Amino acid sequence: PPFFFKTFALFHPRSTMEIGTDAILLSRWVEVNADDEVLDIGTGCGLIPLMLSQKGIKNADAVEIDGDSCEEAVQNFRNSAWNSRLFAIHADIKSYSETCGKKYDLIVSNPPFFFGDNVPQKAKKGLARHTNTLSYNDLLSSVKRMLKPNGRFALVLPALEARTFLKEAENQGFYLKKEMKIVPIEGKEPNRINMQLVVNQVDRAESEAFVLRYADHSFTKEYKDFLKDFYLD
Repeated sequence: PPFFFKTFALFHPRSTMEIGTDAILLSRWVEVNADDEVLDIGTGCGLIPLMLSQKGIKNADAVEIDGDSCEEAVQNFRNSAWNSRLFAIHADIKSYSETCGKKYDLIVSNPPFFFGDNVPQKAKKGLARHTNTLSYNDLLSSVKRMLKPNGRFALVLPALEARTFLKEAENQGFYLKKEMKIVPIEGKEPNRINMQLVVNQVDRAESEAFVLRYADHSFTKEYKDFLKDFYLD
């Protein structure tokens, strides 16, 4: 069955990337402008471009290496109110960045983040979530090639991976502009970090913490308020 949001529905049975909190929180958190031309790297079933479209952007290209996921994104875009502004592209991001000849205001990604032995059993899921297919270095150089001079790059990573990624990003001339540290349960350490990077120097990054659940595992008021424009209940 489709997953229903307030203004669109998503089918995701064939996608390597099923709908998850990481992508939803990233899409809600990232700032958009009405004239933004957006690229989503590794779109899965197309969730991020659809959420950003609801917030108001000019258009979005969504690149996906897995054929089934890409077909699903095409279908989800076609069924949406923004079908003339959303384009799914079956490609790997390295080749796309070298051949597309386009520059974007905003590039977004919920990228692969499994390392070493921590690989999922399903090979397809492994392709979507395993960094062997896309190193942070490749991701960053692809982004740099396609980002407008004043563009923004937003992504979500596990807290530990985020540190490694930021070092790599700094080496490639990116600066952290803002971050949201996502705390799974009140009182715990953050386990995910939303980051926004730019290529113009930033004196000090803005940082905020966001708590998903209270100690009894119920969702926080903050979480419910944050997503009220998207979730049905």
